[in-house]
Amino acid sequence: MSRYNIEKEKLSKIMTVDPVIQEIGANAGDVVEITRDSETAGEFVFYRLVIE
Repeated sequence: MSRYNIEKEKLSKIMTVDPVIQEIGANAGDVVEITRDSETAGEFVFYRLVIE
């Protein structure tokens, strides 16, 4: 997260019980990158901290 000068604890959170988090095998403390299509930006990338 040094690229964006942010502490990972300040990211939006996503829980380990989320079906996608379980599917990709992420664990509490991991940071996941989420990419979504956007009509205005083309592609929107954001990060979430996995929590229990």
